[in-house]
Amino acid sequence: MPNPRYPLRINVGFLLNQPVGTSRDIHFDYTDLYLTADFHVSKIEGVARINRTSQGLLIDADFSAYHAAECVRCLEPIEQELHTRYQELFSFQYHPTTEPSLVIPEDGNIDLAPLTRDYLLLEAPIKALCKLDCKGLCTVCGEDLNSITCAHQSQVMVK
Repeated sequence: MPNPRYPLRINVGFLLNQPVGTSRDIHFDYTDLYLTADFHVSKIEGVARINRTSQGLLIDADFSAYHAAECVRCLEPIEQELHTRYQELFSFQYHPTTEPSLVIPEDGNIDLAPLTRDYLLLEAPIKALCKLDCKGLCTVCGEDLNSITCAHQSQVMVK
């Protein structure tokens, strides 16, 4: 069961002495979550399958969440759906080929929040749109062209 203070932290101590090939699925479902101070998501759900290997613990994760964004054309707030799948190996001890953050700590707690944040950010579009045919804002008066046709746009259409 995840810790409420660190919701994506998993204690994997129970798998360290298990035979190679042992696996366990951990399910996550939160309505509101700050993966870091600057990255907030809602309706995050997912599963992390932890597989015991001879080198360490292989994490197969699949997460989906919603992130508040702003349409680049009309500047309306939108809820952007993000989905990611990733696989990372947490090794038993540090090797020059392994990142220090991907080593199983002595207390046996692995925090998936930083990895999940990074992978979800990679899935976020650079230019978020509320809809594919968003008309944006009038370049003269700033009116939302999705809801009205301003006088400036009428002039542009006549020319």
